[in-house]
Amino acid sequence: MTVKITIDCMGGDHGPSVTVPAAVNFVRSHPDAHLMLVGIEQAIRAQLKKSKAVDEPRLTVVPATEVVAMDDPVEVALRKKKDSSMRVALNLVKEGEAQTCISAGNTGALMAVSRYVLKTLAGIERPAIAFAMPSQKGYTTVLDLGANVDCEPEHLLQFAEMGHALVSAIEGCERPTIGLLNIGEEVIKGNETIKRAGELLRASTLNFYGNVEGNDIYKGTTDVVVCDGFVGNVALKTSEGLAKMLADIIKEEFSHSLSSKLMALVAMPVLKRFKWRVDPAQYNGAALLGLRGLVIKSHGSAEAFGFEWAIKRGYDAVKNGVLECLVRAMEENAPPARDASNADGTSPAAAADQPASQNPPDASGTALHTKA
Repeated sequence: MTVKITIDCMGGDHGPSVTVPAAVNFVRSHPDAHLMLVGIEQAIRAQLKKSKAVDEPRLTVVPATEVVAMDDPVEVALRKKKDSSMRVALNLVKEGEAQTCISAGNTGALMAVSRYVLKTLAGIERPAIAFAMPSQKGYTTVLDLGANVDCEPEHLLQFAEMGHALVSAIEGCERPTIGLLNIGEEVIKGNETIKRAGELLRASTLNFYGNVEGNDIYKGTTDVVVCDGFVGNVALKTSEGLAKMLADIIKEEFSHSLSSKLMALVAMPVLKRFKWRVDPAQYNGAALLGLRGLVIKSHGSAEAFGFEWAIKRGYDAVKNGVLECLVRAMEENAPPARDASNADGTSPAAAADQPASQNPPDASGTALHTKA
């Protein structure tokens, strides 16, 4: 089976100078992949020429005349830039021409445009951003990481269901453990939203471990950790800052004197292994879950190596049938209450299918201007 992937080549801080070389490297190492490079045609072809991949048959250039800038408001991306590389790439997924879309563009815009173009799955009120964070046992999948700042207990339950489906598909783990991020393990801890979410999770068919704390993410206590987007984004950015600080401190300490530089040479193999285990680049690529199509968000500042990892995340998601697993998980775990109507008389699924103008991203808590 050929895996067809669309690349928003204009997204991110670097655009085609990063996205195109990453796509070239990826397609050369994955003979069953076909990549559609979407963006300003002249810029893409110039980078293909530099990478000596002008005649690569499994790289197709798809022209787009507009670019969603990293600081563009959601309204601009959604209403005024209808021929942007981001939107054209997502339309290819909607039309069945591709199975996943990879973008390093503006997070708020990507979530809003993805939701408008692809719509949400039945039973999902809010899509979530899921990311694999390194742990002592490999990695822990954490969601939401910024799409939804304010969440109801039912949303946290849906995030858990989506995390369950993602890890089940990618890792082949039949019943991944689910942890609810809290300020303590005790059931009585946390605000009312967390307490109610805990009750819903305990009553569900999911393999709910219980409340977990921030350090449990790195211990690998559970396979999945669920939280609202505000807490999740703070945890992610704190982790990135800590990793950079530690790397800088180690480098500084080893350059103090000649003796410390000699010790650095001796320790180099260990330092390289350490860097490899915590290197954010190899964890790059967050899945936007809950949509009727697979979308992978790369870090905006990613270099070619990191962006290639984001492409691999999308490729693996397709190969492992993540979307199909997510649909199945929502059907199996859907509580009877999900069939109930909303206060306005519409079902949650129907409400999720409304155009973005009726379900504005800012009203649902989307982080509008983050570059994550």
